[in-house]
Amino acid sequence: MGKIIPFHKRRSASTWTRVSAYRPASSGRERGRVRWFPVALIALPLAVFAAVLLLPFGSGVKEAGGTLPVAGDGDREQAHFSLCSGPVRVTCVVDGDTIWYRGEKIRIADLDTPEVSNPGCANEAALGRKATLRLQALLNAGPFTLAPNTFGPSEDKYGRSLKLVTRGGESIGAMLVREGLAEQWGGPRKRWC
Repeated sequence: MGKIIPFHKRRSASTWTRVSAYRPASSGRERGRVRWFPVALIALPLAVFAAVLLLPFGSGVKEAGGTLPVAGDGDREQAHFSLCSGPVRVTCVVDGDTIWYRGEKIRIADLDTPEVSNPGCANEAALGRKATLRLQALLNAGPFTLAPNTFGPSEDKYGRSLKLVTRGGESIGAMLVREGLAEQWGGPRKRWC
């Protein structure tokens, strides 16, 4: 390795100071210039990437079967929902109005959908299957919010938690009602057969 050779730098008209060649620049201006560049190399691409992912474009995302509401700032829940099967259920969709989320069985409070386990007719079974698949697609489309039931009790007679599911402030249950796959809870009962 080579020998470090000292050099002289003039600080004022009458004073000479010995400074080693291996020392980094000592002025705050030069030091700051050295330190922000690596941070900028990482931070700038991350900021652009985050902006592209988080900025909403339009009022929703078009998908077969309808529009998906864009996630809002308050939407913090997110998971991959499969269709429920077997005795162990953690995060899955039971039917159009019941889900398991992180081990908790949740009944969506603001809607009622056709039955899939004991349908009254073939039409109800088909609509129930469509509602189930649509709910799964909506939940898997991005972050959502689980809110307490504002319409009544926090638990139903079967021990399920009653909650509202929203994205961007819009009820996912209301979307299913608009698409004809569900009816509003507490309204007149629809005959699916």
